[in-house]
This record gives sequence, C-alpha cells and structure tokens, in this order.
Amino acid sequence: MATLKTVLHTKTDKKGKKEFRLALRLTVNRKRSYYHLGQKLKPEFWDESGEKVKTSHPKYKRLNRLIRKKYDEIEDIIFDLEASKQNYTAKGVIDSIRKDTRKLSFFELANEHIGDLINANKHNRAISDRSKINTIKEFVKNRNLTFEEIDEQLLKKLKIYLRSNAGISERSAMNVLVLIRLLFNIAISKKIVDRKFYPFGKDKIKIKYPQTIKIGLDENEIRKIEELDLEEGTPTWHTRNIFLFSFYLAGIRISDVLRMEWSDINGDRLYYKMSKNDKADSLKLPDQVIKILDYYKIDKRLKSDYIFPDLKNLPNKDSKTIYTRIKSSIKRHNTNLKMIAGLAKIDKKITNHISRHSFGNIAGDKVSPQMLQKLYRHTHLSTTIGYQGNFIHKNADEALDAIINFSK
Repeated sequence: MATLKTVLHTKTDKKGKKEFRLALRLTVNRKRSYYHLGQKLKPEFWDESGEKVKTSHPKYKRLNRLIRKKYDEIEDIIFDLEASKQNYTAKGVIDSIRKDTRKLSFFELANEHIGDLINANKHNRAISDRSKINTIKEFVKNRNLTFEEIDEQLLKKLKIYLRSNAGISERSAMNVLVLIRLLFNIAISKKIVDRKFYPFGKDKIKIKYPQTIKIGLDENEIRKIEELDLEEGTPTWHTRNIFLFSFYLAGIRISDVLRMEWSDINGDRLYYKMSKNDKADSLKLPDQVIKILDYYKIDKRLKSDYIFPDLKNLPNKDSKTIYTRIKSSIKRHNTNLKMIAGLAKIDKKITNHISRHSFGNIAGDKVSPQMLQKLYRHTHLSTTIGYQGNFIHKNADEALDAIINFSK
C-alpha cells in the first residue's frame, strides 16, 4: 500500500545549518522516497496537519498550487500502476516523475544538467554552471521559472542585472546566457517547451562575446625563464618545469599537464586526450621536454603513476578529489609564477595559461593555421584563426609604418 504525504524534509549542510525543503514523501511497503519541489520554507510557515503552506507566507498560493500539481501527478501514476496490477516501489514512482521531462521547470532541468556533469566527472564545469544558476536564482528571487517565462524582456533585464547588481564582466554575463541557451535547447529537444518560445537568434537575444586582448611572452622572455638559476627541487623550480612543459608542447592546459601519467608516453611521443573537449592527440616530445621528464623519472614506480608530483599520494583516483587537488595546485603555481616573473625581470602578468598565449605569440604567422589547429587541438579552424589573430601584427605594423613615415 502506498502513502503519499507532503512534508518539510530537513537537510543539514556542511556547516551544520539546517534547511527545510518542501517535498513529497512516498512510502511503499515501509520504504520511502522523496520528491523535492525545489523550494525551501521556514517551519513557521508550514501547516503540518493540513500539509500546506500557511497564508502568512507571501507566496502561499503559488507554493500550494505547486504542491497540488505534483501530488496529483504522483497519485495518477500510482492509480495507473495499481489498476494494471503492476508491482512498484516508492523509488520507481519518484524516479518516473523526475524523468517526466515535459513538466520540468527551468531550475529542475538545470539541476539535472549539473547532476549529469557530476556523473560524467566534469566537476569543473558542474561548479561553474551551478554558480551561474545561483546567480539567475538571485535575479528572479528564487522564483521557480518555467521556460515560457524566459523571454526576451526577462533576458534583457538579466543582462542589466549581471553587469550592475552582480558586478560581473561582459564576458561572464555572456557565459550565463550561453548556459540558458543550452538548457533551452535541451528543453526543446525533450519537448519541455515549444520552439516558438525560443528567445535567442535573429531579431531576438544575441550572444556576442567582447573582444579580449591576449598577451603572451616573447622569445627573449621565455629564454629569461629558461636561464633562471633556480635550486633543483624547490617549488619555483617545479613551477617553471610545469610552465615550460606546457609551452614546449603548444600550450597544453595545466589541468591536462598535471593529469598526465607515464603511460601517456610511448617512445618519443606523448599521447593524451584533452579534458576540455575529449580530443585525442599525439605530439613528438621536444628535447627540452625530455630533459624535464628526466628530472621526474627518479620517482617513477608504475606506468600508471602521474608524471608530476602534484596529484601523487591521493587516497584514490576519484575525479572530484583530483579536481580539488588540481584547483589548489593551479593557485599555488600561479603564485610561484609571480615570483618567477620578478626574478626574470619580466614586466607582464604570468599565469599558467600564459604558456599557451606565449606559444601563439611566438608562432605568429610562421606556421599555417591548419597546423596550428592541430597543435592547439582546436575542433574548428575558425577558432584557431580567431585565436591566432591576437598575435599576428606584422602586416598591420608594416602598413602603419608605410603611412606615417612619409617624412623620412
């Protein structure tokens, strides 16, 4: 026999603070499963005997309507199962409601999206997208939006809010809109919302990233870093190795560098998959890279060992643990790179990602865009051309000189 009840489900966060969440609790054969309605409520606003939100709450009508809607949906499923004499469990019924994507709200689908990222071990993206979703929640004051409500007018107001109240950059604001567009496309594909409500595209909301200036190191500055007299085994020495390893291999992202294992090296080649887009590639190991690897071989025990020590001695290879360690390592290396810039007397901000910009800056127009596309592991050639445009100045410089040097 099934028992369905609306309750305030208590959850304690990491700081020990209690949260009370509106939920439907289904009990079947003494086993319970909860369907959370995506709403938090203070106990003083909850009528436990009536299983409803008290009229003293400013949004009691909307919340009680939400409760009734989901309550009826779960009851309908139970009635259908019992009428057809099918066995069922509380979890099975609740799971079927969660999968009933036709009725998902924007934030419910967003939660599913973040859950999918976590299950796919894409913790960096999950954390980033969760932060964007929280910003949107702040803007709508935790209102449980339907996709139909996300129209051009709301998005225009959101853009203003992001730049003024939230105080984020134009580029970050565009990233929030990109996430909304992604979720909208998922909702359309799952028939949660009709395409006619799509607020993006021609004569609607356009997503255009502002141009940014990418500045890399030049050959002389790279040489200064190479020639620094750093004591072997020190943190700054290790950071320099990581930075140069990335630079020598066409600016491999540091998160990929730290994840590399000895098994990724076969003979004189590196075989690896880029975590950002899962694109596999193979690169010949330059002599400079082989020299760096020789320093770390002394600690090699197994082919599955990490090349660099940043991820060693982890209790397991859990993706979330690895992500947390990588994040702290990147912060530490960026701090060390500031010291290295000072020692090398380089008047530019140096971070781990600058190794990629430096490769592009030194490559300039020496190599064809098609070859650079392969070296950068870009999926589209247009991405490479746009990226490299930040570093090719020769023709423009010559044209400028030709115009203003008329008096010579």
